[in-house]
Amino acid sequence: MALYKNFLIVLVCALILLLFHDVPSAIAGDIVHDDDSTPKKPGCENQFVLVKVQTWVNGIEDAEFVGVGARFGRTIVSKEKNARHTRLVLSDPRNCCNPPKNKIVGDVIMVDRGNCTFLKKARTAQAANASAILIINNQKELYKMVCDPDETDLNIHIPAVMLPLDAGTRLEKMLMTTSSVSVQLYSPRRPTVDIAEVFLWLMAVLTILCASYWSAWGAQEAAIEQDKLLKDASYDIPNIKNVGVSGVVNMNTTAAVLFVVIASCFLFMVYKLMSSWFLEVLVVLFCIGGIEGLQTCVVALLSRWFKHATESYIKVPFFGATSYLTLAVSPFCITFGILWAVYRNASFAWIGQDILGIALIITVLQVVHVPNLKVGTVLLSCAFVYDLFWVFVSKKLFKESVMIVVARGDRSGEDGIPMLLKFPRILDPWGGYSIIGFGDILLPGMLLAFSLRYDWLANKKLGRGYFLWAMFAYGFGLLITYVALNLMDGHGQPALLYIVPFTLGTLLTLGWKRGDLKVLWTRGEPERYCPHIRLQHSGELGSD
Repeated sequence: MALYKNFLIVLVCALILLLFHDVPSAIAGDIVHDDDSTPKKPGCENQFVLVKVQTWVNGIEDAEFVGVGARFGRTIVSKEKNARHTRLVLSDPRNCCNPPKNKIVGDVIMVDRGNCTFLKKARTAQAANASAILIINNQKELYKMVCDPDETDLNIHIPAVMLPLDAGTRLEKMLMTTSSVSVQLYSPRRPTVDIAEVFLWLMAVLTILCASYWSAWGAQEAAIEQDKLLKDASYDIPNIKNVGVSGVVNMNTTAAVLFVVIASCFLFMVYKLMSSWFLEVLVVLFCIGGIEGLQTCVVALLSRWFKHATESYIKVPFFGATSYLTLAVSPFCITFGILWAVYRNASFAWIGQDILGIALIITVLQVVHVPNLKVGTVLLSCAFVYDLFWVFVSKKLFKESVMIVVARGDRSGEDGIPMLLKFPRILDPWGGYSIIGFGDILLPGMLLAFSLRYDWLANKKLGRGYFLWAMFAYGFGLLITYVALNLMDGHGQPALLYIVPFTLGTLLTLGWKRGDLKVLWTRGEPERYCPHIRLQHSGELGSD
């Protein structure tokens, strides 16, 4: 009974976690305006870049804000040492649609958005001898400043930067309450490769590796047990056929399709209901699944040294028969999950999130098995279409990528949902996290675990089996994902777009070339020797 309840908890959490397959790069500040249809022209062809606005109050370093540079104006220096400290002044009138009344001598002028075009504000500030213009948006998001199609006067020689509303409010308060405020504008470049992506790649590969070996070990133990039973003539053959790995559920093609359909429905619901309270619900669900996964993994590791505690049981209300080792481990796992939930917004919380997430993924891979290549192909093919639809097609339907919006936790008021592995971008001057969705590990992991189970049952050596080559294919597909992510300038990429063709294609091609495709596709396990059937056949032949 306890195993059944635990399985339901893990399976429900797995369905929730399978929603997030994208690998967007988290950056400071969200730019919400899409200007891809706006043509570039001379004087209005800058690349949009994030800009750091460092402030000093009365000569003492203070807050730092993040803005976005305009399509027009002078490009902003990339190195902090080349950026000058310049006095900040507030425009009068505030919209800067008319010449400022106050005298400006090479200062940075701060103006409000509205009443006239961005270019007119920049021309007015330039004519007043400002060295740069900070335009404060009327919303909390950033907005890409572009040129109107009919604009002809594009001779702007000062940088133009937009800041969000909350940054403008703080800067105005500084100007009103202090005697001197100066700013420094620069736009540091992101590194081509960040160590965060390397660690995420390693975490994904090692998670699948551990889960696959655990799954294969369990299948091999079950096969050995079945062989022992088959050698005992006192057992009934029909009953022995049902012997398998305890607590394991084999997925079929119908379940594989429903798996993705339910995930799509849930993803859309999360997209529509995304808010701070709904995020709290997701945090609770993640904690339940993470605690269950962590407990399963810790108990499995300790059972080798504490066999007596593992094999001794006590009846617990609601949970049924529970081992003493599980009772001893549970308080630690529950405390760990609660502490993560309490401190999940701290800078170190990503460590606890990754531990809970990896433990949950490994546990799900022990519970849910792909029995053959046919089911694996259906599952990954549906997930492939699912990824493409919710990352790219949904952008056409809803004017934003549903999956990326959900993964980042937009409109929730917090940094994002917890159903992700994340690692801080250590070498990135903009900070943030590189992330990978659980589904990008869990779904291919089911197929890779199946390949290792087949290799062990078929007694195939590592080089002649399927798992090693499937792991290479998965690692390469994930690597290509990160390359594409950097080439696409940080825009979220559906990892399964690259992982599925490499992983599934490798297994199908190898199976066809080695003549194992039919067995892999249908039975999913090699032909096994059965002495009882041989004896039965021999007797029948002797009687003839």
